[in-house]
Amino acid sequence: MGRSAPVAANQERIVKKRRRSFLKKWDAPIAGYLFISPWLIGFIGLTAYPLLLSLYYSFTNYTLLRPIEWVGTKNYVNIFSSDPKFEESLRATFQYVIASVPLKLIAALLIAMLLNKAIRGIGVYRTAIYFPSLIGGSIAVSMLWRNIFGVEGIFNKIIAAFGFEGKGWITSPDTAMSTLVLLAVWQFGSAMVIFLAGLKQIPNDLYEASSVDGANQFVQFFRITLPMLSPIIYFNLIMGVINAFQMFTSAFVITNGGPMNSTYVYALYLYERAFSRYQLGYSSALAWIMLVIIVIASLIIAGTSRYWVFYETETEGRKRRR
Repeated sequence: MGRSAPVAANQERIVKKRRRSFLKKWDAPIAGYLFISPWLIGFIGLTAYPLLLSLYYSFTNYTLLRPIEWVGTKNYVNIFSSDPKFEESLRATFQYVIASVPLKLIAALLIAMLLNKAIRGIGVYRTAIYFPSLIGGSIAVSMLWRNIFGVEGIFNKIIAAFGFEGKGWITSPDTAMSTLVLLAVWQFGSAMVIFLAGLKQIPNDLYEASSVDGANQFVQFFRITLPMLSPIIYFNLIMGVINAFQMFTSAFVITNGGPMNSTYVYALYLYERAFSRYQLGYSSALAWIMLVIIVIASLIIAGTSRYWVFYETETEGRKRRR
């Protein structure tokens, strides 16, 4: 019995020491979580919970008019087997993405290169060019665009002054989608600012050395500018594809699906199912299909990036291995 008391006291000291060590270990992480708790609460309440709830709804017959009914994969089966508007909206969305994203990136890069010059008052030009992106996607801009390309719009009056006959650009199935693409290209400001920041990180020594070797501006653009900007092009491409797949406001306000459903994009169809027909379960399934499509498109771009995206650290690592 005499030995058991010291042993018990020793064990108690060990337990207290381990407890203090454990609390000390988690002291810093707990403080960090407390600092980011407003964001965590917002993320869980406004993003994670609605996301998981929509996943549950996608397997139900939820119409707001009667109790929720579990139907399993019925919504997904109906979408892929007996929903012609699904294919039609998906086709229009891919047309918009394929046309708008590359043109927007090209316009952003070209304007960024023009603004990357030591010109007097260049800050004013940058602000003026970036301004459309600040109000981009708004209803006011979409209504303005509809008035510009309407039958009595400003665009028809301008081309009439040069002897050309105008038409309803947003009411024609041949040109309605083009007006939406043009609006997306016009709002290139965000991508332009990122490109401009990337251009300023390219050392001038590269251009000077290539000029000494006889390279002209055309060669410098493809041999220096594009490779050095490839990580930024990759980022802008990913973000552009994600945003383009979710385009809604322009199609809803300017054309409302367009003549002969030529601008009946996916987000517009999802909105109609959810808030016109009140089929929230069906629209949730449509939303998750779009999420999968966006993830697949992003993975394809990420998978091909190793063939065209240049990282300086990777090149240095290859040199060391050689």
